[in-house]
Amino acid sequence: MLLETKEINGVVQATILAEEANLSNADLFKEEMITLMVNGSKLIVVSFENVKYIDSSFLGSLVVALKYGLPRSIDIYLVSLKPDVHNLLTLIRMDKVFKIFKDYEQAMEALS
Repeated sequence: MLLETKEINGVVQATILAEEANLSNADLFKEEMITLMVNGSKLIVVSFENVKYIDSSFLGSLVVALKYGLPRSIDIYLVSLKPDVHNLLTLIRMDKVFKIFKDYEQAMEALS
C-alpha cells in the first residue's frame, strides 16, 4: 500500500507514504488512485508531505489518474509539496493542470 487514506465529508485525503515517488511505485500509485475513483470518490486530495523526490514515471501515473478522473467529474488536488517537488511541477507547467494547495486546510477552504 502506497497511499494512506481517510474520508472526511466525502473528500478522500490520500497521503503518499514513500519518500521517493518513482518508477518502483508509480504503477501502484496509479492503481490505488483509480480504485479510489471506482469506489465513488469525487475529490481526492493527495498529500506529498513525505515525498522528497519525484520522477517522470510517477508524474505519468499522476496524469493517468487525472485523465481517468476528468470525464467522471472527479477532482484531484495536490497538497503539502516540498519546495523541490513544487518547483519541478511549476517548471513543467503541471501547476496549470492540477490544483495545488499549501495543505489540506487550504484545499478545503477553496471548496467553500
